[in-house]
Amino acid sequence: MAEFTMELNDEQKEVRDWLHGFAADVIRPAAAEWDEREETPWPVIQEAAKVGIYSLDFYAQQYFDPTGLGIPMAMEELFWGDAGIALSIVGTGLAAVGVLANGTEEQIGTWIPQMYGDANDVKVAAFCSSEPDAGSDVASMRTRAVYDEAKDEWVINGTKTWATNGGIANVHVVVAVVDPELGSKGHASFIIPPNTPGLSQGQKFKKHGIRASHTAEVILDNVRVPGSCLLGGKEKLDERLARAREKAKKGGERVKNAAMATFEASRPAVGAMAVGTARAAYEVALDYARTREQFGRPIIDNQGVAFQLADMRTQIDAARLLVWRASWMAINGKPFTAAEGSMSKLFASETAKKVTAQAIQILGGNGYTREYPVERMHRDAAIYTIFEGTSEIQRLVISRTISGMPIR
Repeated sequence: MAEFTMELNDEQKEVRDWLHGFAADVIRPAAAEWDEREETPWPVIQEAAKVGIYSLDFYAQQYFDPTGLGIPMAMEELFWGDAGIALSIVGTGLAAVGVLANGTEEQIGTWIPQMYGDANDVKVAAFCSSEPDAGSDVASMRTRAVYDEAKDEWVINGTKTWATNGGIANVHVVVAVVDPELGSKGHASFIIPPNTPGLSQGQKFKKHGIRASHTAEVILDNVRVPGSCLLGGKEKLDERLARAREKAKKGGERVKNAAMATFEASRPAVGAMAVGTARAAYEVALDYARTREQFGRPIIDNQGVAFQLADMRTQIDAARLLVWRASWMAINGKPFTAAEGSMSKLFASETAKKVTAQAIQILGGNGYTREYPVERMHRDAAIYTIFEGTSEIQRLVISRTISGMPIR
């Protein structure tokens, strides 16, 4: 088990500096254009693939970093560049985590490479969990998967929404109900291979922020996939459902479902994304306060501005420490006995909203224009308190965990 440390080692520092350079030289110059276009920045993703950032190997190296700091460090630097473009680069990772968390070794080896493609032919993947009537309330999920035993196929019907890369993905990972009587415990995850009949893109959303990231509905109309596309396999699913039914009879509740396992693994990473956006806005505000003069002196000489910057930096550092702690705990198998993963996501996302708003205030009228990047950062930051569990849901998870109440 790796010791917890707040100091990156030499290799991690080298990776961090490499990512920072890519974010500064490639992502930032393209950020305003792709935000306005509201399109997937395929050229930037391809550049990331060429240098090895958008690849299974890079993601795996960071994911399995024994300190747990590889992923949060990478997310912070990329999202420091721009949240919309960075999400287009890392969005495939949520689907990959879904396979890593629930799949067999064979499924991991087969499908994750197909999620990324290669530098000459980049692909993306989508994780599809939310539905029009089932966002935070996963127990209300209606997408249904029915097993056709004669053909060893699963037939999936339903509509997914808010899916990053939904409809344009090469591989979709879809969460569906297999036993309605078990509520959220009766869910399973499925791989939908490329060009599977019955899967189509529905509405593409025009969003307030992260506009360079594709978000859409995914329609599943009698989609048939082989039995081998059930993540974890049917034997494992049958065993899990049997345990859930037994616990339900006894009034037990603590059985993980596939979607929850994915979100538990990814929440600290989302916190790191928020830290990156907050840090970017803080740095713009700090530089502006040092150079902008009013009444014959830099505005940072005014306590009203200086104290805001002090609070911004303090909150960003605190958020990063919560993210690092949760990430270290996760990689070392430490249980989140106080919902530390949700804590990190909650605090970091709220910090990003607050810090980006303060950055606009420090820049004044300039901050409100698109000539400066903080207005885009503020729009982007709004998503962190919403996706992969709203702030209200994070508080619910934390409160139920520390009180010993069941999390449904």
